[in-house]
Amino acid sequence: QVQLVESGGGLVQAGGSLRLSCAASGGILSLYTMGWFRQAPGKEREFVAAVAWSGGRTYYEDSVKGRFTISRDNAKNTVYLQMNSLKPEDTAVYYCAAGKYYTPQNLHEADCWGQGTQVTVSS
Repeated sequence: QVQLVESGGGLVQAGGSLRLSCAASGGILSLYTMGWFRQAPGKEREFVAAVAWSGGRTYYEDSVKGRFTISRDNAKNTVYLQMNSLKPEDTAVYYCAAGKYYTPQNLHEADCWGQGTQVTVSS
């Protein structure tokens, strides 16, 4: 079971950028599909992006395509989410998730989650 720690959240103006990091320990990251989810106040948690353990294919929720980029550095056991052109509706707590041999499609069922990092985008 990997442990995940997110960092990089903060307050940014609309149109700005942030880079989230998710540091993993306790497992071989290359065997895990990694992803980011977010939860805004009063809303359910939703999928944002994922990178598959096999082949490294990436997946994005439609509203972030072209603005967000997920990447992984297996040597550093870290996954990143580069967020550009941020909008107020991107405001949420962002969570990192990891699933060993999972597909991005079922990553929401994974057992490994970070504690979350707050992203606030002001208008």
